Amino acid sequence: MTVPATVDQVWDAFTTVPGVISWLAPQAAIDPRPGGKWEVSFGPGSSTAGGTVVLVQPKSLLAISAMAPDRFPTVRRERTDAVFEFEPAGPNATTVRLAQTGWKQGAEWDQAYDYLSRGNAELLEALYHRFAVGPMAWK
Repeated sequence: MTVPATVDQVWDAFTTVPGVISWLAPQAAIDPRPGGKWEVSFGPGSSTAGGTVVLVQPKSLLAISAMAPDRFPTVRRERTDAVFEFEPAGPNATTVRLAQTGWKQGAEWDQAYDYLSRGNAELLEALYHRFAVGPMAWK
């Protein structure tokens, strides 16, 4: 996904609490260093999404040990790796690539893969919307 923003702006949108809240979820706990939290929540009673930061290459790569939703307990416990890459695509454009790896075999893994492949596309669309239209106004 190429978003209409500089790498600095996109990096801040991924690595700061105000940045993440501006496009992904109304609540966030972000500590962009290995072992730190990269978690979001959609409000009281909802479980956290996201995971634990594994690797940071400032303004170029953010890797997270990602938790699947609660409905996939084995995948949530065992986790996958979500790797975001950030590359300048012009003076006010950044290409964001997301690769999620570490998938295993089995019905629950297949269901989680299908769910998260759609969810990851929606995540990137929300990031695009943040910069093309403006930040989210959470209620």
